[in-house]
Amino acid sequence: MKTHLDWSAYRDAGMGDAYADIPKHGGDFAKAVAVCINSRQCETQGKQVMCPSFKVSGNPNLSTSGRVRLLKTALSSDMTEAALADPTLAEAMDLCVACKGCKRECEANLDMALIKAEYLAQRRACTRPSLRSRLFAQAPLWLHRAPWLRGLIRWRNRSAWPARLSERVLGLSAQRPLPEPVDAPFRAPKSDMPTPQKEPADLPEVVLLVDTFTRYFEPEIADAAMRVLRAGGYQVRIAEPDAHTPDSDRPLCCGRTYLAQGMVEASRAEAKRLVDAMLPDVEAGRMLVGLEASCVLGLREDAQALGLGEPMERVGKQLLLFEEFLAREAMAGRLDLSLEALAEGETLVHGHCHQKAVGAMKSMRRVLKLIPKHDFAMIDAGCCGMAGTFGIEAEHAEMAGNMAELGLMPALREKPGARVVANGFSCRQQMQALGDDRPRHLAVLLAEALESEAGD
Repeated sequence: MKTHLDWSAYRDAGMGDAYADIPKHGGDFAKAVAVCINSRQCETQGKQVMCPSFKVSGNPNLSTSGRVRLLKTALSSDMTEAALADPTLAEAMDLCVACKGCKRECEANLDMALIKAEYLAQRRACTRPSLRSRLFAQAPLWLHRAPWLRGLIRWRNRSAWPARLSERVLGLSAQRPLPEPVDAPFRAPKSDMPTPQKEPADLPEVVLLVDTFTRYFEPEIADAAMRVLRAGGYQVRIAEPDAHTPDSDRPLCCGRTYLAQGMVEASRAEAKRLVDAMLPDVEAGRMLVGLEASCVLGLREDAQALGLGEPMERVGKQLLLFEEFLAREAMAGRLDLSLEALAEGETLVHGHCHQKAVGAMKSMRRVLKLIPKHDFAMIDAGCCGMAGTFGIEAEHAEMAGNMAELGLMPALREKPGARVVANGFSCRQQMQALGDDRPRHLAVLLAEALESEAGD
């Protein structure tokens, strides 16, 4: 069995353990699956993030350990290709939302999201991906090359019969709006290194990675982040492709949209393009800062399995989430932001699953405390259910809505007057699709605190 991702990190997993039960096919990939110790902690209805589809269904096949049991059976078969296509396994993997909760909460830190990527790659090697999968995977390309599609998306969202047609042809739920690209995507300032608003200090230079979703759907987030960083005295520039490389006019992308559809080669090519562009910044000692948890975590963890070696590892180690960077600078005593109190009222905070998976909610708390007299509370909820494209897919939309109703949407309805912060693009889209237009990124909230200062 030829694997598509690099599983060498698991080379020694389970070796010498008589109870490891490593399947006979799949090599190091099989060892990654076998790290599960079958404690079935994932088959509980507790407060953990992992296994949202199990929580709403009660189906043990939809837990982390349930998927492991099915995968072990398939990888132990001498007809592995056919076994991987088993309908029960296919359903279990299809309903994994790649929340990464198991990577943090499972006692063995099993990474089912990355295992799913390999599983999809194995299936893609045997069957052609659907038109929907290709469209989702290639979103960074068509958002750049076909801006006219934004008008088509708006028409689809506002008219019943195009919505029904998109469900019939592409499997996009007619009951869920699609994210709408803006008319004016984010553009890097003409100056590579805008002058900070304070006198230069002994501060690290920042290279801001503007992801595809921020760039084309919510560019105000990148504008707000730049304003906050510059207000703190940091020199900031935007990560851009090398001008001397082919396709240099196309923005950088982490490759996550491809990996989520099992298209490993395309994901590797996108990640390498990004690494080649950002490695000089790493070598120069600049800090890399990203705004979207799924993209940052994708580069720090998943992309490490793409076989790009030390350059990818160095970029991943230097990359922080916006909130992680601000919290680190605050702890080091270097962050000097003049923030004033916001309008009276509470702020509710929903954490993206990947923020929770890397422990970034502690950073969120630390940064939110920088705003004077700020009353905020973390929403006690797991996955919002959108999970990339999961929540807009016709066969998954109902389950996605049920995930949101486990904790998130009831918490929002309980406090209709509160501000809402959600750093995940998918999370904000899910809330909006279910009728709540309040969510915004932390960068926007901090910029508002700066704006209150400017208005005095």
